[in-house]
Amino acid sequence: QVQLVESGGGSVQAGGSLTLSCAASGDTYNSNCMGWFRQVPGQLREGLATLDSDGTTTYADSVQGRATISLDSAKKVLYLQMDNLNPEDNAIYYCTATDHRWPALKKIVKDLLKTMSAFGHWGQGTQVTVAA
Repeated sequence: QVQLVESGGGSVQAGGSLTLSCAASGDTYNSNCMGWFRQVPGQLREGLATLDSDGTTTYADSVQGRATISLDSAKKVLYLQMDNLNPEDNAIYYCTATDHRWPALKKIVKDLLKTMSAFGHWGQGTQVTVAA
């Protein structure tokens, strides 16, 4: 079983920056893909960024250019740095990771940011609030 624990959420002024962290533990899988999603109550969960084990990254248009996803492999900590935050970024941010299905899914999933079902592990989420 894989455990993902997010931290780093909180309140920030518009225009500010925040770095979210996700500590992974348990039966982690070295060849998986990790990512960040966010969700506003009443809305669908939105994929923001992914980082595959080969270093490939993807970003949603909504955060392209102001978000950076990275991984400290030794510490098993995934990060998401977000700059120039605005009130539209208010949401609960979730860390996620694929599971043993990933090598097969990788060949058929066309848009990972829109395919929540490709991810088998989720954190509990961390709230980000941006004040105007």
